[in-house]
Amino acid sequence: MGVVTALVRSSFLVNAVYAEAGRGYGLTPQQGQLLCVLMGQPLGMGELGSILGLAKSSLTGLVDRCAQRGLVRREADPSDGRAVRVALTAEGRSLVDAFYADTCRRVEELPSGLTEAERVTLAGLLSRVVRDNKVPAVFLELDEGPVAR
Repeated sequence: MGVVTALVRSSFLVNAVYAEAGRGYGLTPQQGQLLCVLMGQPLGMGELGSILGLAKSSLTGLVDRCAQRGLVRREADPSDGRAVRVALTAEGRSLVDAFYADTCRRVEELPSGLTEAERVTLAGLLSRVVRDNKVPAVFLELDEGPVAR
């Protein structure tokens, strides 16, 4: 299998596992992504749109749906009174912590047929691809765990 096919199929595999984990928590993949991005800190709508690659109207709808479920809240940006940041609620924090841990466990199982040395090599190579393409931090490092508040 060539690198293009392997990367595309790997992407489909990880996306399927991510979506399946989310369903267990009543989350769409986009809601799971939003909550995971917010694990680090509250972010402004512009930052969220850039990180998630969403247009303003799509992001607004996504945030609205999560807010209606009590998972996120909008708050004033302390550095700009006209701007709004999106933050996790206590319920959202609890849900995303469980979703994150479950998703990490499921994705960690995917390369279970590799030796430890092969897993280290795979992680190193994929890390270079991610860094070289300036992929935003949409998911925390497994060993960092959820950021405590």
